[in-house]
Amino acid sequence: MNLRNVAIIAHVDHGKTTLVDQLFRQSGTFRDNQRVEERAMDSNDLEKERGITILAKPTSVEWNGTRINIVDTPGHADFGGEVERILSMVDGVILLVDSSEGAMPQTKFVTGKALKLGLRPIVVVNKIDRPDERIQEVLDEVFDLFVSLDATDEQLDFPVLYASGRNGYANEDPTKREGTLEPLFQKIVDHVPPPALDVDAPFTFLVTLLDRDNFLGRVLTGRVTSGKVRANQAIHALDMDGNVIETGRASKIMAFRGLERVPVDEAQAGDIISLAGLAVATVSNTIADTSVTEAIQAQPIDPPTLSMRFAVNDSPMAGREGTKVTSRMIRDRLMREAESNVAIKVTEAADKDSFEVAGRGELQLGVLIETMRREGFELGISRPRVLLQEEDGQKMEPYETVIIDVDEEHSGAVVEKMNLRKAEMTDMRPSGGGKTRITFSAPSRGMIGYHGEFLSDTRGTGIMNRLFEKYGPHKGVIEGRKNGVLISNGSGEANAYSLNTLEERGILFVGHGEALYEGMIIGENAKPEDLEVNPMKAKQLSNVRSSGKDDAIRLTPPKKMTLEQAIAYIDDDEMVEVTPKTIRLRKRHLDPHERKRASRAKAA
Repeated sequence: MNLRNVAIIAHVDHGKTTLVDQLFRQSGTFRDNQRVEERAMDSNDLEKERGITILAKPTSVEWNGTRINIVDTPGHADFGGEVERILSMVDGVILLVDSSEGAMPQTKFVTGKALKLGLRPIVVVNKIDRPDERIQEVLDEVFDLFVSLDATDEQLDFPVLYASGRNGYANEDPTKREGTLEPLFQKIVDHVPPPALDVDAPFTFLVTLLDRDNFLGRVLTGRVTSGKVRANQAIHALDMDGNVIETGRASKIMAFRGLERVPVDEAQAGDIISLAGLAVATVSNTIADTSVTEAIQAQPIDPPTLSMRFAVNDSPMAGREGTKVTSRMIRDRLMREAESNVAIKVTEAADKDSFEVAGRGELQLGVLIETMRREGFELGISRPRVLLQEEDGQKMEPYETVIIDVDEEHSGAVVEKMNLRKAEMTDMRPSGGGKTRITFSAPSRGMIGYHGEFLSDTRGTGIMNRLFEKYGPHKGVIEGRKNGVLISNGSGEANAYSLNTLEERGILFVGHGEALYEGMIIGENAKPEDLEVNPMKAKQLSNVRSSGKDDAIRLTPPKKMTLEQAIAYIDDDEMVEVTPKTIRLRKRHLDPHERKRASRAKAA
């Protein structure tokens, strides 16, 4: 059968997964009466809840006798590691661009990787039915982007389609607003070359994705680079240097058909398949016939820029809600994650009770923590810190390109806050519809914890996109959180009577009846210093003081933080306690004397 391998790349929320839904429908992958969820490719719970793609996933559709293998990729920069590996599996890319937002940072990142590999993109301007579309300007932006990324003349001569993924049509004419996706299928078949690989050579296969199956064990996914593989064939795994890691048999070969993985007896060069039967082989290893001794070169992955400390939960409430609380369980889980996700690095601390986990950004590590807490883990998480490098004796830190779309009236507040965080403005221009697009080059350190403040400053209307730019000179001290916190000075239950008196001290994070312990953070102080308070004090009742006089205590609802907000909020001497049911903020040292000792040592 004719074969085409293509990846869909785009910035977050530009409509990749919705377009794949329509490709399924119009290629006859679904039955007419089949009930299919929206964004069928976003299969795990977190993807459905957040409405974003986190994991890259292959699928395939059949159209007029051609099998088209499609890889849906994440659009968020934090999950860029997924996209970098995927591009080695395909022969072409569909670059999807929003008809209003245009080329955004993640578009630039992924397109740069694709162009370097010599892939020729098909550009699809999506959402052309938006009232604020600016199709021609967006096309000019894409062309300028390609030029700035040193595209070849062949790559600059890209075909363009105008589409609405949700409504299921694509045309070469930007004024048409109806039809089907037939022109897109045709363009893929005409423009993307079939895999030019040697079917008669010995079998080789580069692993790009890894997952586990309860019945099959380790399942390796990638593209067959040469030759054929049959079920039960003897194979071995080679590392980057060509050393044999293990030998075994291809116990099961599975190909992608729509949303299913279907067992097949044989696969040949160009097919994207999943393979079971090996126990040690991992991402970027070469699986090959036993006669092969040379490994396939894998794409280098950009290094992580941010790290957090994952520690055993040692609070007085440890072990009440989670089932996985020991350092051994946490270690095994993190090592499993690092195996399948190349963008994450795990190192064990000297105390054996904590682990340094390095990744691409707060969202990526936040998703890992959220996944672990749903699996029953209890953890203590430290404030994120950036990974510094040294060049010629000079300290270097990671910088990000930050693109902000904001209503004109809020642009002043945003520029002021970004200046405080040592960011430099590189561009500012109107982007239509009363909005301004401002571009900054900012140290990653300064961006930690800014997102919540940014949403408040822009009344929730601003959109911020960040992307790793480079390592540059260290910018010195960046001011962190201005306010101190309210710390509980004992253990017990929060009492409405004392919370009522504490409300004027600042913003509370806990409500009446919540269990507290010494050293737990119960609110934000209105002043810069930390304050120890007693939130458990009840009203002393006597004959003179009647119990019914103060019935009308009305507390302001406490501020409840999501996991990402909590991680962004804490300071260096604080931690987030994460359990399957609760997220609590606490001081690293719960004992006040230990806290004083630590702060004196730090000052010295």
